[in-house]
Amino acid sequence: MNTMTTTAAATKVKGPLVWLNMDQQELDDAYDQIVYAPNRDQVGKRRLANSAAALARLGKPLRFAYGPTPIEGLDVYRSPKPNAPIAIFVHGGAWRNGTASEFTSLAEPFVHAGGHFVVLDFTNVDDAKGSLFPMVEQVRRAVGWVYRNAEKFGGDRNRLHLISHSSGSHLAGCTVTHDWAKDALPLDILKGATLSSGMYDLKPVRLSKRSKYVAFTDEMEAALSAMRHLDKLNTPLILTYGT
Repeated sequence: MNTMTTTAAATKVKGPLVWLNMDQQELDDAYDQIVYAPNRDQVGKRRLANSAAALARLGKPLRFAYGPTPIEGLDVYRSPKPNAPIAIFVHGGAWRNGTASEFTSLAEPFVHAGGHFVVLDFTNVDDAKGSLFPMVEQVRRAVGWVYRNAEKFGGDRNRLHLISHSSGSHLAGCTVTHDWAKDALPLDILKGATLSSGMYDLKPVRLSKRSKYVAFTDEMEAALSAMRHLDKLNTPLILTYGT
């Protein structure tokens, strides 16, 4: 079996380069978790089970609306500590999947450490007819809402931190490079951010098979590629990735 696999890998003919040193298949595979994480579905089920257990321990979160549509809501898992710092989490899911209720397990260590944990809900790219703009706009607006309304759940608006993963880190990247002055908010509204395994330039994503469901345009690529707007970055930032 190992010999057959090695032989197949050795005889694979590399196609024309599409992005950096990757051909089309390699680029498509880079944006398909199941290729390099065959236990993806198992991990997802484990997260749901862990979140159900965490919910039983923490109790139901407070639910607030940050906008007029049903999806524009956020869950707040409160720490008993008064005037506590706030972590805001932006989930991933290829821009297509995921809800706030699936990530209760992430809230538990923050709550026990003395911080509030806020998980955002927002639209998905399919419901947005292929556009990423509504998703970015909602995440930015949700962060602004938390800043303006932190006292409603005993939070310290001056200790706001952003956390994200995967496609959520793309949305978070567009959030940390947002011009907050346009919303009459401080440029340093976020005191820190940790973005994991995100996409910060949409060019290679546009060239991949994800373009089958994301309606990329030149405007979208330019406006929503965080790497191209670092002049607007006012947040201490940690970027992490897995291999």
